[in-house]
Amino acid sequence: MKSSPLAALTAILATLLVLVTAGPALAHDALKSSDPAKDATVESVDEITLEFTGKIRMPFVSVRGPGDTQHQAGDPELDGVKVKQALKGELPDGDYTIAYRVVSSDGHPIEGEIPFTVKGASPSPAETPEGSTAPTAEATTAEPAPTATEPAEAQPAEEVSAESDAATFPVWLLIVVGALVGIGIGFLMSARKKKQP
Repeated sequence: MKSSPLAALTAILATLLVLVTAGPALAHDALKSSDPAKDATVESVDEITLEFTGKIRMPFVSVRGPGDTQHQAGDPELDGVKVKQALKGELPDGDYTIAYRVVSSDGHPIEGEIPFTVKGASPSPAETPEGSTAPTAEATTAEPAPTATEPAEAQPAEEVSAESDAATFPVWLLIVVGALVGIGIGFLMSARKKKQP
């Protein structure tokens, strides 16, 4: 009976200890939102933005595209709960994955991946749909000029290849002749040594 107050006090202290130690575990920061969002399909992306539920540190962000190509440029910028990652340029159409790793305010590491798709990206200047007949017409008119000079340039190329073939053939011949001459000189020297008394 006398030990019951002590047991109650021990139980209270144990409960407080559990609550105190569980507090930081429940306070882990997490990813709140991202731009682009998970599994989103967007037309263009020139920067990645990640927002967390609390202040984080030591951010790392990579953006992988088709063929495991990396598209991030430089180190991510940290602004409180937001992380911004610049890209090497506007992403072309394809499937991409944002991989991130940060350290929570309580020291717990947080990492994850965010897949998204780029579809309908603006075409490059060479692929402009309107006025495409004008560039193609210019290209067709510009093409005959190089083709007219091709016969004149083809002859020196053939002469160079002929000269290179002619140059490689005597090299082998010279090696064989040189080897035979060396063997002959060796035989002559040994024959002279044998004739000497």
